[in-house]
Amino acid sequence: MKHVTFGDKAHLMSDDAADTLLEYARVLADSQRADTVTLRAISPDGNTIEASFLLNASTVMLIESASSELDPPDNAEVVAEIKDRINAITRPAVATAEELWDQPDYDIPEHK
Repeated sequence: MKHVTFGDKAHLMSDDAADTLLEYARVLADSQRADTVTLRAISPDGNTIEASFLLNASTVMLIESASSELDPPDNAEVVAEIKDRINAITRPAVATAEELWDQPDYDIPEHK
């Protein structure tokens, strides 16, 4: 479990969620982009919440290890989506040549 400090709030979330959030913030800053993500976390008062983060080149975030007996909220789907977004930026799809279309775009009626 890790503390994610963003602004003046610190939330607890799984190691994978916190590390992926930090990596995505770095990738967005490097590519001069911005995005928002929402992750489930444990707030300072112990409630499970959804926290939305605006990530851009000005993002200031601190990730710290935490020793907590609490089970972190499940963010598996969101983490997978964020990792897909990271890959889309860092490893963009390569255009490949396709076979030429050998059929006419339209049928021309024959004149008699």
